[in-house]
Amino acid sequence: MSAGTAESRHRELGLTDSEYELIVEKLGREPNGVELAVFSLMWSEHCAYKHSKKLLGRLPTEGPHLLMGPGENAGAVDVGDGMAIAFKVESHNHPSAVEPFEGAATGVGGILRDVFAVGARPIAILDSLRFGELSSPRSRYLLDGAVSGIGHYGNSIGVPTVGGEVYFEAPYEQNCLVNAMCLGIAPAQRLIRSAAAGEGNLLVLMGALTGRDGIGGASVLASAELGEDDAAKRPSVQIGDPFEEKRLLECCLELLERDTMRSLQDLGAAGLSSSAAEMASKGEVGLEIDVAKVPLREERLEPFEIMVSESQERMLCVIEPERLEELEQVCARWEVRATAIGRVTEDRRLRVLDTRSGTEGGEVVGDMPVEALVDDCPLYDLQPAKPNGQIYPAPPRVLDSEDPQDVLPALLSSSNLCSRRVLFE
Repeated sequence: MSAGTAESRHRELGLTDSEYELIVEKLGREPNGVELAVFSLMWSEHCAYKHSKKLLGRLPTEGPHLLMGPGENAGAVDVGDGMAIAFKVESHNHPSAVEPFEGAATGVGGILRDVFAVGARPIAILDSLRFGELSSPRSRYLLDGAVSGIGHYGNSIGVPTVGGEVYFEAPYEQNCLVNAMCLGIAPAQRLIRSAAAGEGNLLVLMGALTGRDGIGGASVLASAELGEDDAAKRPSVQIGDPFEEKRLLECCLELLERDTMRSLQDLGAAGLSSSAAEMASKGEVGLEIDVAKVPLREERLEPFEIMVSESQERMLCVIEPERLEELEQVCARWEVRATAIGRVTEDRRLRVLDTRSGTEGGEVVGDMPVEALVDDCPLYDLQPAKPNGQIYPAPPRVLDSEDPQDVLPALLSSSNLCSRRVLFE
């Protein structure tokens, strides 16, 4: 981590002074660098929804056909005849504003993983996009990059974009909105949850190598204001590989058909930190992870970098030790890496080891209560206030005539009403 005192480092990572004091209280001591990095991500807006969770809690979450609701990787509903439909909608706004192609592409990759993480096969993608006026070179750059990124990832993996919408307005000039949705289908009995279970069971990491992709992304990009220094934030945007994800998808679905896994979770924001903590929390267990066993794309990654890396196309699963060989054989057939990196414990703590140190049993580089990571982030009440004046100027009047022969062509040529054919052909 960057040099600096503990007091300054927590602010650099997006934590307030009161949040840092609460972390010290929960740990009973000052956090070390690994723990501070993990807490900063788990308590970020992106992961904890600390400014919106109370509002989201007002939404309906129950229904007669609901199979999976909030808390799982994707929602699922019973559609009859033993079949289920899984849905996931997610935004990738800030990454797309920094690097539109990769930001939008990895947003699609993330929702695809969320859907097959519950056992469903992705079959369709939709999107909802907002950009500034098309007269702006920046807006055209963001539009072209985001649309290309969405299409590239979906087409490469074999899942079509079947619908979407896009509108243009000046307030979206700096912060575009890139929302993507994935639809999947599965036999209802094949749906799998993400809760870790079974003391002594193995935690297996599958998929791509771990690099420095997205480090800082969840706590910095997701909550940051964007401006002229966007280029400096590009290293925080993840890089996707849809062909790796295609192999990972087929591998996971075969393992589910074989009933090999006890639980399954994708790796997204905050990487191993978030996925492991959420799996442990849902299963009311602990997890022990050895960062020395994580396959790396780059040498000399520090333990905190391994824990918070947002490298794409990775999944975590829990399996019984006697089924490891079967899992490895299936993964080898699909050319998917699979490595046992930890185990399930009963103490409800996320413990991070580093056996590269040469210490017998490995050096404990992080030891955190799961409950503190997942459930104890403070939630805040928004204080809405009416603005003193108009925030954005009114759009210019483009037509003075009220003659229908003038008005109709003007409407049809408007960027918000004209044909979108150029975007999907």
